[in-house]
Amino acid sequence: MLSGTITGLLCIAWVLFLYLTDNNPYGPKRTLADFFTPIAAVASQILLRRYYGEQGPGLGKSVGVGILTSVVTAMVAAAGMYTFSRLTGPELIVRHLAEARQMLEATKAMYMKQANGMQQYQATLRNLATTAAGFAQDEFVKKLLFGTVLSIPGGVFLRK
Repeated sequence: MLSGTITGLLCIAWVLFLYLTDNNPYGPKRTLADFFTPIAAVASQILLRRYYGEQGPGLGKSVGVGILTSVVTAMVAAAGMYTFSRLTGPELIVRHLAEARQMLEATKAMYMKQANGMQQYQATLRNLATTAAGFAQDEFVKKLLFGTVLSIPGGVFLRK
């Protein structure tokens, strides 16, 4: 739980760092913090393995610790993103949406070369988060997904 909380706070600190350095805290650079979760999940599994010594914690405990770390990280990061979005106001979100639409428009030709490209382009445009709750949900899902995906193989390798 401690490593999940610390990692969630680190994700919040990354968003604040982007904001304070005049970068878009909702933009592509925010996704760099998505890698913190799997690193913390595997690190907590390594710590659990060291705690149990030679016999190892077993598969359930090892995978469970990684998933628990991912869930806690995702909850803390999502709560931080929601709070940040509410405190900074809708102007920052509007500015991000304009920037995101401009980036999508620049890549529209690439979408059109693919099968069902227009539908993919429209779905991407439609799925952009537009509210504080939407950004928090996006943050939660990404952190939980990346953390869980890497917790399972990490738990398998670190069980004994």
